[in-house]
Amino acid sequence: MVVPNVVETRNLTKVYRDFWGRKKKTALNALDLTIQKGEIFGLLGPNGSGKTTTIKLLLGLLFASSGEGYVFGEPAAKVEKNERIGYLPEESYLYRFLNAEETLDFYGRLFNIPADVRRKRAAELIDVVGLSADKKRILREYSKGMRQRIGLAQALINDPDLIILDEPTSGLDPLGTRWMKDLILDLKKKGKTILMCSHRLDDVQDVCDRIAILYNGDLQEQGAVSKLVEDAKRLQVQASGVQMTAELERDLKAVVEKHGGKFEAIGHPTTTLEDLFLRIIEESKARPGRRYLPPESGK
Repeated sequence: MVVPNVVETRNLTKVYRDFWGRKKKTALNALDLTIQKGEIFGLLGPNGSGKTTTIKLLLGLLFASSGEGYVFGEPAAKVEKNERIGYLPEESYLYRFLNAEETLDFYGRLFNIPADVRRKRAAELIDVVGLSADKKRILREYSKGMRQRIGLAQALINDPDLIILDEPTSGLDPLGTRWMKDLILDLKKKGKTILMCSHRLDDVQDVCDRIAILYNGDLQEQGAVSKLVEDAKRLQVQASGVQMTAELERDLKAVVEKHGGKFEAIGHPTTTLEDLFLRIIEESKARPGRRYLPPESGK
């Protein structure tokens, strides 16, 4: 079964020129990219690498200098296809004198969504993003993390097939970050296609199926995350139910060297700081009054 491409670019290039038409900067150089239906695709790169230019070209906000870009099989410059796209920019430009309900109603009107459907969908999304208790507050009173949540809700108001997220965890604490990543994975389960830009590489590794890395407008790498991060030159062995002893270390070293390898190190596996943080918070919720006590000196 062939999975259709939701996004495809062929030799997509954007050159910015000065007043006299002279080349000023090549923001994107001959980008060849495909994003398949139902996958989470990460677009990575330092500032100025071409990520935002790529997004603007796909949304039809910029015109390519050369090459082609397609979304849902339609030319990227065709703005009608944007009705099937949800977009969360890095900085949400929302009207801060509106509350959450009014904000979603406003964006729903832009998509010509019937009033009864708008109200129902707005209520569902406000609950999904965890703002039910604050839906009557104007956005000016929201924290950055809360604005990020309502920004995501507006990106979903039209039930889009393609969702573009630019720094989706920006302004979120670790709990909010975990919530955002779980929501992204849930959107994938519902058949949505997601293009995600982020500077937080751990977030990308947690949720993305494939990634592309840009630098100075050039595509440097593209492929499945699991393959790109794999270190094929090293072998990792995990075991449980056994204690570490000098004899075990000697035996393992001998086995590795017997097969032509070099024994480097042995020790306990590590978790991530995020997992540690979330586990401690959950334990604290389950055990009110729990607090850290330093070990007694001399022990």
